[in-house]
Amino acid sequence: MKTMKPRISVITVCVADLDRAIRFYRDGLGLTSAGIMGKEFEHGAFAYFDLQAGLKLALWPRSSLAYDSGLPLDKPSATEILLGHNVSSCAEVDAVMEQAGLAGATLVKSAQQTFWGGYAGYFQDPDGHLWEVVWNPHWANPD
Repeated sequence: MKTMKPRISVITVCVADLDRAIRFYRDGLGLTSAGIMGKEFEHGAFAYFDLQAGLKLALWPRSSLAYDSGLPLDKPSATEILLGHNVSSCAEVDAVMEQAGLAGATLVKSAQQTFWGGYAGYFQDPDGHLWEVVWNPHWANPD
């Protein structure tokens, strides 16, 4: 039996307001994007950001995903998925948390020492998606 190979190349975050989400991720967090594309197609507007090599973060309206998948549009939950952003130091955790707050994120849990020896904090983007900013002393430096 063949098994699925780990080739995740796009993480799509569905949003209520694509323009607001672009402002948060591009203008607030400083991620690079060409802006909204696909406006010429019904339910086709999206934006993406290049992350590390081979990985993109995409933004797509929640209503478009519901339409395309055939699933009903449901109430989102912040505890369904966590996006982890690993950094090189405790100071970098603090800096990213501050930047996210200034960009309009809701700071959920202040950065602090973790029970497993790391340092982390949580924020929610304007659509409620939960992000963890973390320094993990057990992982190689991400830079």
